[in-house]
This record gives sequence, structure tokens and C-alpha cells, in this order.
Amino acid sequence: MAGRVIFHIDLNSFFASAEVLKNSALEGQPVVVAGMHRRSVVSTASYEARNYGVHSAMPLHMALEKCPQLVVVQGDYAWYEELSIRFFNYVKRFSPYLEPASIDECYIDVTEAIRAYKRPLDLAWRIQKGVYEDLRLPCSIGVGPNKFLAKMASDMRKPMGITVLRRQEIERKLWPLSIADMFGIGKKTVPLLERQGIYTIGDFANPANEAKIMALMGKHAYQLIQNARGFGSNRLDYNTSVQSISQSTTLDTNIVEYEEVKSVFKRLANKLSQRAKQEDLRGALISISIRYADFTNAVRSTTISEYTNDADVLLEHALLLFDQHNNGKEIRHLGIGLGSLFSKMRTVDQINLFQDVKAEPTDSTDILKQLNKQLSTGKLMKASELLKK
Repeated sequence: MAGRVIFHIDLNSFFASAEVLKNSALEGQPVVVAGMHRRSVVSTASYEARNYGVHSAMPLHMALEKCPQLVVVQGDYAWYEELSIRFFNYVKRFSPYLEPASIDECYIDVTEAIRAYKRPLDLAWRIQKGVYEDLRLPCSIGVGPNKFLAKMASDMRKPMGITVLRRQEIERKLWPLSIADMFGIGKKTVPLLERQGIYTIGDFANPANEAKIMALMGKHAYQLIQNARGFGSNRLDYNTSVQSISQSTTLDTNIVEYEEVKSVFKRLANKLSQRAKQEDLRGALISISIRYADFTNAVRSTTISEYTNDADVLLEHALLLFDQHNNGKEIRHLGIGLGSLFSKMRTVDQINLFQDVKAEPTDSTDILKQLNKQLSTGKLMKASELLKK
């Protein structure tokens, strides 16, 4: 694939998947996230619920008619946001060039990263596998030379699909799709286009229809037409500044003994400290993540008074957090995070009022005074003083 390589990574049925993480009893059941009154609409439906014809934006009463055994869960948006941050941080391990598209999807430019793989799709497979194993979140990945094609590709196989959409394939894979399936075309616009004889994405891309589309949709339609022709933007809006770093591991066997937990945290703290020092970072927010054998999760954090990247400090606070919040269940995954970061290269250290700081010599006069104190005989002086004498 020539040019840039863009992945669009989309978490499948994100809110429903997040609720299953909180309550493993929901796994395999038809679950929807919605308000707890009959006038609510479905925010997200699990794939089990979708098998009954339930989908997002459907009125809840209609969803209950289609699936009487539907499990309705009220949304926990703080939990979704926390998971979203962990998702983005995980993906950034593979490339810093990440543009969030919403809480549950992102674009990532892997043009450089993918060169390390003999088979380019191995990178997509590794990311998908890692997101599921580390976060227990299923995702679909679309691969394309620009954002639009990557986005359209990720929608073609769900859940847990990986799809490549090259420019030379759009006539066969993209253009036969309904205009209603085109990203960027709103539901209200679809019937207006259909009245003009534009039923497919191929019709939308056809130069013979360009004047009709521009008259109907205005100037902004031109970029959509270019998207349909395969010439969308491959520029991502990203910020490479790091907000947090973390180190985690999924254990080979579940553990419960404190000494085993301490040993894992010590290993993670050492790795996190080493990474922070290599990247010249310190942080004041220390967090731990625990996933138990039943796939329930706990994430806890504490803010300390001084910025640090010291392994012993990380371990001490990780164990304190663990002691305060462990519920005694078997553990299958542990992690340590360091947030509220700053770089020593960009920031002046603030001196602690209670820290014993020895003043460094500030000029040559001070240096000579300190050296002369250490000499038993003789005296060092500046050449300029000799000239004066």
C-alpha cells in the first residue's frame, strides 16, 4: 500500500462491553445501555441484543417489544471515560500519532511502525489481540491510505474484524454500498440524494452527478465527493505530549497471596521507573489497576506531594492503594500508572522546603574559596590578581 497507512480502530458495542467488564454475569446476554424509563432510547446494544433487531437510537419500549428478556443497564459514563483513556494509552504504544474520533474510536498513523512487520496486517492483529487481552474490549480495525477509507473499512466486519480498503479496491468494495452507509452522509440527506437518483456511494462518486450534489449540499460536499473517490485526507490531528504512562501484565496463573502481588508490583514499578527515566519524565499521580479472575476491575489512584520516577516510591504507593482496595479475590492482571507528568528537560525542579540542598558554586571566586579551604599549604588565585600585584 503506497503512501501513508492509517488504522481506524473502533471498539465494538463499547458501552455494553464496558458493562460486562463490571458485571461478568451480563456476558452472553442481550444487554442495552439506556435510561431507566420507557421513554429512553438505546445508547448501545450488545451483539446478542442486535440479533433480536435491537439497535442504538431505538426507543427503549420498542427494544423491549423485540426482546422481552432484554437487560437494561443505566450508563456509567465515568467508567466509560476511564476505559477510553486506557484504550487510547494502549494504542499509543504502537504509534504516538493518534487522533481520537470519539470516546470509543480513533485513527492512528502507523506508516513508520508497520515497517517493523514482515506482514503488515500482523500489526493490526497484534493491536486487536492486545486490546482484547489487556482491556477485555473487542475492536474492529480498518486499514486504508486515508482516514475515510480506514473508517469505512472498520465498519465492514464487526465484531473483531480487520479489513483493508485500498484505492484500487473501492470500485468493487465501496461503491456498491448504499449511500446511507457512507460516513459523513446524515440520515436526513439520504432521501434528498435518492430523489436525485443517487442510491450508492458509486453514484455519489460519479462525476456526472457532481453538479447535482454540489447544488443540493453546498460547498462542503466537494470533500465528501473526494472521499468517495478515494482521495480523503490522511492528516491526523494529534498531540504527541504524554499525559500518563503505565506498565501492566496479564498473569499466566491467577494469584491471591500478598507476597506474589508484591513481587509483580515490584517488577512493574521497576519497569515503569526505567521507562520514565529514559523518557525524562516524572509524575505526581500514581495509580494501580486490578483485574480479578471474574473480570471485574478496580482502578485506584493517589496524588503525592512531590514529582517522582523512583521505583521504590512507585512500589510503596502501589502497595498502599492495593492494601486499601483489595477485595481478596483471585487476580489475573495488575498494572501501575504514573500521571500528571512533566519533563525535566522542559521544567525547572521546584526545591522542597524541607530538603537539604547544598548550594553549588556559582562563579570562579566561589570555586577558588572552596578549593583553598581544602588545601593545607599554598593558595590558589586568579591570574588577574597576579597582574594587579
